Amino acid sequence: MPETTPKGLTRLAFGGDYNPEQWPESVWQEDVRLMREAGVSMVSVGIFSWALLEPEPGRYDFGWLDRVLDLLHENGVRVDLGTPTVVPPAWFYDAHPDALPVTADGTRYAFGSRGAICHSNADYRAAAANITTKLAERYGDHPALAMWHVHNEYGVPVSACYCESCAAHFRRWLTTVYGTVDAVNEAWGTAFWGQRYSTVEQINPPRLTPTVGNPAQALDYRRFADATIRENFRTERDILHRLSPGVPVTTNFMTALSQCDSIDYWAWGREVDLVTNDHYLITDGRRTHVNLAMAADLTRSVAGGAPWLLLEHSTSGVNWQPRNPAKAPGQMARNSLAHVARGSEGAMFFQWRQSRRGAEKFHSAMVPHGGTDTRVWREVVELGAALESLDVIRGTRTVADAAVLWDWHSWWAQSLDWRPSEDHDARERADTFYEALYDRHLTVDFAHPEADLSAYPLVVVPALYLMTEAAGANLKRYVEGGGTLVVSYFSGIVDEHDAVHEGACPGALRDVLGLTVEEFSPLLAGERVRLTGPEGELDADVWTEFVVPRGAETVWTYADGLTAGRPAVTRHRLGDGTAWYVSTRLGTEGLDAVLALAGQDARIAPRAGVPRDVEVVRRTGERGSYLFALNHTATDAKVPLDGPGTELLTGERAAGRLAVPAGAVRVVRLDG
Repeated sequence: MPETTPKGLTRLAFGGDYNPEQWPESVWQEDVRLMREAGVSMVSVGIFSWALLEPEPGRYDFGWLDRVLDLLHENGVRVDLGTPTVVPPAWFYDAHPDALPVTADGTRYAFGSRGAICHSNADYRAAAANITTKLAERYGDHPALAMWHVHNEYGVPVSACYCESCAAHFRRWLTTVYGTVDAVNEAWGTAFWGQRYSTVEQINPPRLTPTVGNPAQALDYRRFADATIRENFRTERDILHRLSPGVPVTTNFMTALSQCDSIDYWAWGREVDLVTNDHYLITDGRRTHVNLAMAADLTRSVAGGAPWLLLEHSTSGVNWQPRNPAKAPGQMARNSLAHVARGSEGAMFFQWRQSRRGAEKFHSAMVPHGGTDTRVWREVVELGAALESLDVIRGTRTVADAAVLWDWHSWWAQSLDWRPSEDHDARERADTFYEALYDRHLTVDFAHPEADLSAYPLVVVPALYLMTEAAGANLKRYVEGGGTLVVSYFSGIVDEHDAVHEGACPGALRDVLGLTVEEFSPLLAGERVRLTGPEGELDADVWTEFVVPRGAETVWTYADGLTAGRPAVTRHRLGDGTAWYVSTRLGTEGLDAVLALAGQDARIAPRAGVPRDVEVVRRTGERGSYLFALNHTATDAKVPLDGPGTELLTGERAAGRLAVPAGAVRVVRLDG
């Protein structure tokens, strides 16, 4: 089995992307001195260095990288070594301009940014394999090497190309998946609008058409694009496994649902030796710490619950949003430790030293433009010391209370054109349901719809428009076995080919929910409806439905609108469990009312005594049980402890109620 932890790393990972090639060698000695001062344990090197490592075809210059790795090793810093295949050199594109990707409207991108790659291009594939081989042969047993870092943020900014190479590759992929053109016609429903193909050679990528094209074809093209990128990752990974055995291979994911929608991370999680993730706060006025927690929970889930690693985040502001505010004092440490609470084995940043040139020169870094006499640097040093005091948690696992079902294929399908309402957004539903669970202080695992759910007393389905028959049967077994299920509207509608399940909606969920939906009735912009029920009146928007109970009981009823008097929220007892259905868009307050009742069914005790925006998460393992308390508010708070213990950041004993100062983090190792 491949190694799954960074080789030789005996501490939590702390450091960042190190780009010494941007600086004269006279700066390198200062870099390693400062790394020692900050407690840096690992850095990522070489991710964007192809043009320096191979300045001309077949001519290599490894001298500078030799000196960098040796210097880091001499100073006790482990290395996450990149394969620089995200940015081929200018000479490569000069020789192979067809390796630049083409958009759906026929525009070919130009060289001059990053990630401009046609992943079907044979010349790119050969060149990427070659530079990876050269690096592995030279550094595969270097004493500084902790792990290999393939490419960078696959799928960003280009995930799909529509050129002729991709068209030919797509046809081969379709033949592998479906076997015959008749099977493709059946899966895509090409009898509609006369789109039938007589040979697979007639099929092209879903390029620009006068009006909406075939949605099943578009869905399959997203699958094809993801699979093609994954093929290229596997090629590099297998080279590294062969030439550098015992060293784990990873690539940095971007699981935050708002940052990358083109990659099926369930599939990718099975390909890497160690799941790593990049996370950047979307500072749009919302509670950024909730999205951070969600991304960390999703990353841990992609890792199958195993420890993972935050490979990039920011010390302060970024530079690519419309407005890029700085992080507040203490926020960098709180953000970092929030990831650690939810399973990360450290906190890494982009980047070590803030660039003076290039597109990201205003992106914050561990060593800012102002140097060491800055708040950011002082907080970096403090964070390094804090992480060192938490080394004892390495290898422990985060404990979850509930599961949220998520599937990238369903998101892709629902995002296609001509759905009942453009205001319905799968990611928004996932965000809102997660926020409601977060506010009930429940730690969440994400799960694939066909995964074993028996360990969870509560499972939430915020938006699964696409659901296979197998997934529907899985949820029925879950409820019959005693689970509590909460499903949001427009779920279970189509199969894996975007074909509506036969019979009444919600096809894959009819039996478990004990109802049918006669008709969707989306609301116009600005329209709202009221719901009446046992817990008072709720307010909703965007979506309503004509629900017909077929075994389910009505809990909330529509009070107005076209669906007035009809069921809005239902509860169905099935076997030893219950299934709830929410047929409209509720905000977090409305969802809280539903989840309170569902939580009673699931026998989840309310988390009394924990203030809003104070996060309590537990990691456990052979080394003990650790409670993380993170106060995201400007007010001092107290949280209840299950028993006495030692607070690791201060060394103080704690019992009863743990004091957590405003904006601070406390980590208690519980006795016993």
